[in-house]
Amino acid sequence: MYACGLRIGEAATVEIASVDSASLLLRVIGKGDKERRVPLPRPMLDDLRRLWLAHRNQRWLCPDRLGTGPVSKNALWRTFRLSVRAAGITRQVSPHALRHSYATRLLESGVDTRVVQILLGHVNIATTAIYMHLTEPTRASLKNILDKLMTGL
Repeated sequence: MYACGLRIGEAATVEIASVDSASLLLRVIGKGDKERRVPLPRPMLDDLRRLWLAHRNQRWLCPDRLGTGPVSKNALWRTFRLSVRAAGITRQVSPHALRHSYATRLLESGVDTRVVQILLGHVNIATTAIYMHLTEPTRASLKNILDKLMTGL
């Protein structure tokens, strides 16, 4: 979910055929059955290949226990909750925080807001703007820029 900025429902229903390993793209079916293609980082592709080798399901990247359908959102939620607990994180956090972090890191790295909007599958730029809060690295960078601009006034 984090590596591609996916919603939990999108992550649950990724099909094997959606992985374009040659172009390093992932085809995602989002809200309203809208399709988008997002970059698939090479390390994530390698991890997905190892995952597939463990189950070899012909359709689903993350199949349910029977292999007849995709993993449920509830199963992903439980796995996320266990991971949060294992990491020692004590505050309440949801899987959506991964999507939020993905967008925030892209914006902090200088990716254009419109590009982030497309990657997240947002219809309205105002939805993407939610991720444009001032994070600590952004504050530090802004402080340095302002210090330079105001020196000698």
